[in-house]
Amino acid sequence: MSDTTFDYIVIGAGTAGSLLCNRLTRNPQHRVLLIEAGRKDDYHWIHIPVGYLYCIGNPRTDWLYQTEPDPGLNGRRLRYPRGKTLGGCSSINGMIYMRGQARDYEQWADLTGDDTWRWDAVLPAFRQHEDHWRLDAGGNASEEFRRLHGSKSTGGSGEWRVEKQRLRWDILDAFAQAAQQAGIPATDDFNRGTNEGVGYFEVNQKNGWRWNTAKAFLRPTCYGRANFEMWTSAQVSRLLLEDLPGGGQRCTGAEVWTGREMVTVHAEREVLLCAGAVNSPQILQLSGIGPGELLQRHGIAVRRDLPGVGANLQDHLQIRSVYKVQGAKTLNTMAASLVGKAAIGLEYLLRRSGPMSMAPSQLGAFTRSRPGLAHPNLEYHVQPLSLEAFGEPLHPFPAFTASVCNLNPTSRGTVHIQGPDFRQAPAIAPNYLSTAEDRQVAADSLRVTRRIVAQPALAPYRPEEWKPGVQYQSDEDLARLAGDIATTIFHPVGTTRMGRDGDPLAVLDSRLRVRGVQGLRVVDAGAMPTITSGNTNSPTLMMAEKAAAWILEDSRSAPAQHAALHPPATEVAEPA
Repeated sequence: MSDTTFDYIVIGAGTAGSLLCNRLTRNPQHRVLLIEAGRKDDYHWIHIPVGYLYCIGNPRTDWLYQTEPDPGLNGRRLRYPRGKTLGGCSSINGMIYMRGQARDYEQWADLTGDDTWRWDAVLPAFRQHEDHWRLDAGGNASEEFRRLHGSKSTGGSGEWRVEKQRLRWDILDAFAQAAQQAGIPATDDFNRGTNEGVGYFEVNQKNGWRWNTAKAFLRPTCYGRANFEMWTSAQVSRLLLEDLPGGGQRCTGAEVWTGREMVTVHAEREVLLCAGAVNSPQILQLSGIGPGELLQRHGIAVRRDLPGVGANLQDHLQIRSVYKVQGAKTLNTMAASLVGKAAIGLEYLLRRSGPMSMAPSQLGAFTRSRPGLAHPNLEYHVQPLSLEAFGEPLHPFPAFTASVCNLNPTSRGTVHIQGPDFRQAPAIAPNYLSTAEDRQVAADSLRVTRRIVAQPALAPYRPEEWKPGVQYQSDEDLARLAGDIATTIFHPVGTTRMGRDGDPLAVLDSRLRVRGVQGLRVVDAGAMPTITSGNTNSPTLMMAEKAAAWILEDSRSAPAQHAALHPPATEVAEPA
């Protein structure tokens, strides 16, 4: 850490930060420092797909956040996992490749006044890093599929591997057939711009291993570049700001706690905050950028009063319905004995398939909570297993779980610091089910689940609703039950949202630059003005791809603030 001046400082080695480092260090004249609060991704459970069970709730890989008691959840707190390792949440998430719906990006363009966020404009950014299994040599993909997922001539050639799952379950096949009988069409591609349908999710895996963004974008490319330096187990305490003549500020660097000392680092071009929808607003607020009243309450000097920092929190809340079944193989029964567990382990060891290759959810479906809606507003994650809560033992009876979430919640929450100490976790208040619309969708979605399960395709397995229970029928009962049993799908977004000029709650402009602060961008899911209609990891990668292009464009049009020369940089080891 002897050299502390760089062209770009990237804070957070997660989904967006890893891609940004890859793109920026392609130019050998750009010296880039990557700062990650967690450790390297050398923990074996990161890479075995089912290892998310051992990564979430583990201080080795998770920030261990919890929400505040939530009135919409009848006073419950939820575990709120956030990745704390190289790869960030891509190292502990569900590995599902999902772009969302075209209308999501049309809405972003309308909210920001910038057509570069429209569906046709973001497609090239998705394609740029995608490496889809159907476009492998000798693959059979239609011209339309190639238009959506890769080059018409060469197919997929990016770093972000997308593969089909390496297992199937009879009970999930029956659920898919029942969904079709209930009017949901079959689909083999959820990423065409309309994700309506039912089918197995495609996943970010490679040959049966989790494919996180550290493997995709940092190794081996960045590690071999002399202009790249990485600090792990290093937490940013605050950003450095200098006042500019005539008003405004410029971000010039950051203070970093290495575990032994506080180190000051400087950026000659830009600081890129990629710490996620929880940690990015926390860092901004600790630096004096945020709601003035909040900062003053905690004794932090207000450098830029931006009330939208930490506001607009959106998340997908899943309502887990559990059905006991008969005559079906489920993970509950397979993993009930030592012999069964040994067979599962042996299958993965020999073939990289079976339950150990499972994403948390295997089968997906997108549909409407009621007739007449213009677009699907529900997403199902269906699993051949059941348990009381994430992290608890499987039930001792065969069962499947059909989790359903409202894709477009109207409830909004906050992320706010609780004091000036950077080591203190922020207060996370999602305010789930705080609007009448969200409570109605919750009740309606449980009825959709019941309608699917009542179809003939599942009848041979005699499904019995174990949770929430058929005794609950009214809107009021079902909405209250949703509060009792619902959990997060870990999709927080929106806490540093972009927006139009003049929007008092817009933290960023449409190119992800912090308003009133030069040299500072936020590039992560917090920048989304509204949540995408699906899983949020891949849209975050797309945003980073676009941001990288803008940053490089700016670097060509404007010289660095300083012209200092620097010696070659290497990776910095973790503190002992």
